[in-house]
This record gives sequence, structure tokens and C-alpha cells, in this order.
Amino acid sequence: MASDFADIFAVVRGFYAVHEWACVVLHDEPGRYYLATHAVRPKDGYRLWFGGVEIKKSYVSAHVMALYTDPDLMGGVSEALRKRMQGKACFNFKMLDSALLEQLGALIDSCAARYAATGKLKG
Repeated sequence: MASDFADIFAVVRGFYAVHEWACVVLHDEPGRYYLATHAVRPKDGYRLWFGGVEIKKSYVSAHVMALYTDPDLMGGVSEALRKRMQGKACFNFKMLDSALLEQLGALIDSCAARYAATGKLKG
């Protein structure tokens, strides 16, 4: 199980890492990788979080934060991937499922494109 978690983490980290050049790295350590945007929230001065991945005790959690502001991006997501959702922007995986992870990667790319189009990521 732990080896599956490491493999899942590596795949999802890769989906985010291709967008790292347009982001700010918040955490990059074993089992935890998070990116923020260059956009700063006016109310508190914190950067808008883009997303990331973390190994938890019993699953690997991928956070796709653009889904909070742009839920329409979920339009093409399969029911199988939706079943992995916890809350509005988190997907949990216990086993390596290449098909679902590829869908997650496409979703992350769509979110990056939307954030870039709205100036939240470097274009």
C-alpha cells in the first residue's frame, strides 16, 4: 500500500510540476507538494492556492483549488473520478489507477489554463 501511495504521489506531483514555472512553490518535500498562484487575495494578502498533492495516512490527497472558483471545469469529469472527490476540490486515491489519474492530470491542466487566462498564473 505504501508503495502505491508513493507512486500515486509521484504521478500527481508530475501533473502539478509542469505548471511550477507559472506558480510559487509553497511546499516541496517528500510526500507534500503545493503550489500557489502569483495572485494575492486583497482581503488578507495571501497568495491564491493553485493546488497540490499530499500523502496522508490512508490515501493520497490531490487538491485542485480552481474548482472552488470555477466549478464548471468539472463538466467533463467522469463519474469514476467524481467518486474520488471529498468536498469541492479534493480527490483521494488509495490505489494506483492510471486512467483516473490521467483524467485528474487533464483537469489540473484545464484549471491551469483557466487561471492563466484570468491572470492568476503567469501566461
